[in-house]
Amino acid sequence: MKVFGVDIGGSGIKGAPVDLERGDLADERFKVLTPHPATPDAVADRVRQVVDHFGWTGPVGATFPGVVTDGVTRTAANVDPGWIDRNAAALLAGRLGGDTGGCPVTILNDADAAGLAEMHFGAGRDRTGTVVVLTFGTGIGSAVFADGKLVPNTELGHLELHGHDAEKRASTKVKDDEDLSWQQWARRVQKYLAHVEMLLSPRLFVIGGGVSRKAEKFLPLIEGVKAEIVPAQLQNNAGIVGAAMAARAALKDGPAAPAGAGAPPGPAAATDADAAATSQAGWPADP
Repeated sequence: MKVFGVDIGGSGIKGAPVDLERGDLADERFKVLTPHPATPDAVADRVRQVVDHFGWTGPVGATFPGVVTDGVTRTAANVDPGWIDRNAAALLAGRLGGDTGGCPVTILNDADAAGLAEMHFGAGRDRTGTVVVLTFGTGIGSAVFADGKLVPNTELGHLELHGHDAEKRASTKVKDDEDLSWQQWARRVQKYLAHVEMLLSPRLFVIGGGVSRKAEKFLPLIEGVKAEIVPAQLQNNAGIVGAAMAARAALKDGPAAPAGAGAPPGPAAATDADAAATSQAGWPADP
């Protein structure tokens, strides 16, 4: 069975049809840049561009870099605050399907989607106990599993460590922005993993996002973490695969947001300045 998956990120929006028997892309993915500002309407237009590239008219699963409950996006740390309390599933369904009913949409947190894919097809397959999947990119996404069951919307990238937002010090974007060496960045990731381990005591960390393709450059540099640490096997395609998995599950459990439903905004949302504009000023200096 093929279902379309779209992964909405802070820097890029990518998607492809997914073969859910194999857990892999059925066609080469297509990617566009995330608009800036990443307003709901602007992002929806780019999602439509990705879906239209393949001429797709069936169910669509989409990820979002924030908390998602019942198709509504509740936070927006790395995109425009207009997403807060927006019925994103209805927005995308209306943009993709119009009045044709062609593209029902299921939307979920981006790291949760990546985690679902890794637990079913990748590095977390058949693993029990607590598993934490972390995606490093524009921010740090997290997916927590207890004996294979997802605890949704954990957002561990926003944990405070030494008084600062973790993803503002240890994301891949920060590595690039500050021109950190692999050793310097690994030291920051190590501090972050040790903090998460103290809180959750996982058996396994799965490290995802685009940087997982270069795992050999930084994972061997991480010391003092008791849990096993492995790179994601689906790498940067995990979000697309997980989004398609969620769309298929929605077909079984009940309808997703109907195409053509429109997308009225949710309650008026104030900008969460504390969450969206956390200082990047440092943790204690690296030894």
